[in-house]
Amino acid sequence: EVSTEDPETAFCTLANREDLNPEEGSIYHCLYQFTRNEKLTETNKLLCDVCTQRHYGPKKNIKSEKKYVYTNAKKQMLISFAPPILTLHLKRFQQAGFNLRKVNRHVKFPEVIDLAPFCTAKCKNVAEGNTKVLYSLYGVVEHSGTMRSGHYAAYAKMRSMNNHLSDLVLRGQSPQALETEPVKGQWFHISDTHVQAVSAAKVLSSQAYLLFYERLL
Repeated sequence: EVSTEDPETAFCTLANREDLNPEEGSIYHCLYQFTRNEKLTETNKLLCDVCTQRHYGPKKNIKSEKKYVYTNAKKQMLISFAPPILTLHLKRFQQAGFNLRKVNRHVKFPEVIDLAPFCTAKCKNVAEGNTKVLYSLYGVVEHSGTMRSGHYAAYAKMRSMNNHLSDLVLRGQSPQALETEPVKGQWFHISDTHVQAVSAAKVLSSQAYLLFYERLL
C-alpha cells in the first residue's frame, strides 16, 4: 500500500528513537536495526509514478514505450497498529557457505518492553498523547541443539487475568491505566511432560527463539 504522508512526519515515531541507545545483543537493538531508516539509491532506486508522468506524460503512453523514472527514496518499516499480543521471532540461523549454521548467541530481553520507539507517530490504536506502548512478557520458547536436530522447551507465566488486555481484544478499547511493572505470576519451565517452577532470572537467561508479550499500555 502506497500512501502520501507529510515528509516532516512520515518517519516520526511515538518516542524518540535516538534517545534509546540500545545495547548491542539485546532485543531493543534487534528492533532498532529492523526498523532503521534505509536509503534506496543506485540499483535500489524506487520507481516513481508521479515522476514518470511528469517526465513522459500519462500512463497510457508509458506502457507502450516502456519508459520509467526511478528516484532516490527513503524506506522505514514501523508498527502502525500495536497488537494485543506481541510475538517476536528471533532469527537463529545464518548462512555459512552452502550450509546453515545455528546462532547460539544470547539475546537480552526484558520482562517489560516499550514499543513506542518503533511505532509510527500515527499508530492507530494508541491514545493521543501516549509516548509509551508497554508489553509484559508471558512466554518464551527456546531451542537446544543444532540445525539438524534438537529439542524445544518453553517457559510460561501463570498469572491473573489482564483486564486491560481483555478490553483491547474484546472491545477494541485502548488501555488507559499506566502500568510499568510486569504482570505478577509464577514462571514454569515446560519440557515434554516435565514441568518445574523457575525464577524470572532463569527465564531471562534463556536462549530465546520465540518471545510472547501481552499489552499493558
